[in-house]
Amino acid sequence: MAEPAPEREPGEPPAKAAELAGSVQIRHVDAGSCNGCEVEIASAFGPVYDAERYGARLVASPRHADALLVTGPVTRNMEVALRRTHDAVPEPRLVIALGDCARDCGAFAGAYGVAGAVSDVVPVDVEVPGCPPEPEVIVAALRGLTGR
Repeated sequence: MAEPAPEREPGEPPAKAAELAGSVQIRHVDAGSCNGCEVEIASAFGPVYDAERYGARLVASPRHADALLVTGPVTRNMEVALRRTHDAVPEPRLVIALGDCARDCGAFAGAYGVAGAVSDVVPVDVEVPGCPPEPEVIVAALRGLTGR
């Protein structure tokens, strides 16, 4: 049995999120992370934190997604793939930069194989800080999109 939901963080969701009607389908893209964020995403969608009860769901195809959840700094090898994945998501699409590396390259800033932060490659709507962000923080950001 799940515990009652914690209070939702105050604040307005991005304007694009209003069209999602309380549900967001998410395609995760690892643009070059160390996999620390992926472990926390798995926890956020696991039975303890259960992000799906707030209307967030991971999907396998960008064509079925409303949002991209991007982790890691964007490596040179992933730059074109991220752009193509972004273009495959139907409008109105959202981009979530998850973790410090996605936000500003983190520990990988200036590395020869890094093209830049996610916002250097595609427009970002939501940033989630942390190295890696805790599941509670991830769930709170997703609840900000779904309004639940």
